[in-house]
Order: sequence, then structure tokens, then C-alpha cells
Amino acid sequence: MSNIYIAFVDTPGFFASIIRRVIKQRYIHVAIGLDETMEEAYSIGRRNPAIPFFAGFVKEDKEKILKKFPDAGYKVCRVSCSEEQREYIKNTLHEMYLHRFRYHYTILGLPLILFQKPFEQRYYHTCSSFLARLFEDAGIWRWKKHTSIVTPRDFYEELEKEEIFEGPLYELVYPKATVWRKVYEQ
Repeated sequence: MSNIYIAFVDTPGFFASIIRRVIKQRYIHVAIGLDETMEEAYSIGRRNPAIPFFAGFVKEDKEKILKKFPDAGYKVCRVSCSEEQREYIKNTLHEMYLHRFRYHYTILGLPLILFQKPFEQRYYHTCSSFLARLFEDAGIWRWKKHTSIVTPRDFYEELEKEEIFEGPLYELVYPKATVWRKVYEQ
């Protein structure tokens, strides 16, 4: 057996607050990682954390996210899979990264998700629809609805996973500094 990792992210901001109100959940973004510290993690998200209008397939950069959103909340969960499933996901992510500017965030799909109307838009995804499709293609998880309308809430509520970290993003980025700060505060 092997593992992959899912990060649930809570970042402040106008666009995020709209999504948060619609899905009624704290964590509004999901990313997939190949390691538990999310050093190698990917998603359909902002190409630059400071600019919400340019989004697509990205390799997550926790330090850039932390710089823009110092109060970001983060939850990392372990998902069991076979070694073959993990290799499939790793290879798919690496191949997509080579062609990353082909993939975009779907703005047009958001109202369809709200009304639970499945849709297909080639090369356009939300963070959760991208991961949902990847999980189905790898044979890790079968969703109860079309992958285009899967939300972070569905990952949070349906996916079999084990929580391994929850807290401020800075504790994941700088774990040793967090330990020293806690000792200092006592």
C-alpha cells in the first residue's frame, strides 16, 4: 500500500468568501500532494496567490501562499492507495505540469455547480473537479455525482482519509519555528 495527500485550504479574500458562503464550509480549496508536508503538491488554483484572475494548473508554493495569506488555515489528510495508483497520479501530475498553461480554472462552470448541473469544459476545471476526476481515473474513489460538480465539501465529507495535520499554514511551512514559539510562550 501507498499514500497520497490532500490539503484543504482556507484563505481569506473576496472570491474565497463567496465560495465559502456557497459551499458552507471553512476549507474552500483542495490540492493533491505526493508527500505529507505537501512539498510536491498540485492543484487548479491561482498562478500567483496575489492575483485571483489568473488561475490554472499549478505546483503549490506554500511559502508564497503564506506570504499573501498569513492567516491561512490548512488541513492535510492521508489517502490510502495502491503503489500503482500513486504512480498513475504522480505521472499524470508531472505530465500535466509540462503542459500546465493548457489548463484553466472554470468560471463558467461555477453557476452550474451551484445548481448541480454536470458539465464538460475541456481543459477547464475547479480545484475539486480536477481532483475528483483524477481520483476516479486512478481508481481511488468513485463519487456519487459527476466529477464536474464535486466540491471541496464532498472531499471533506465523503472521501475516506486520515487527518495528519490541521492548523495555521505557517506551522506546516516552519514546523521548527512553531516548536520554539510554543516553548517561548510558556
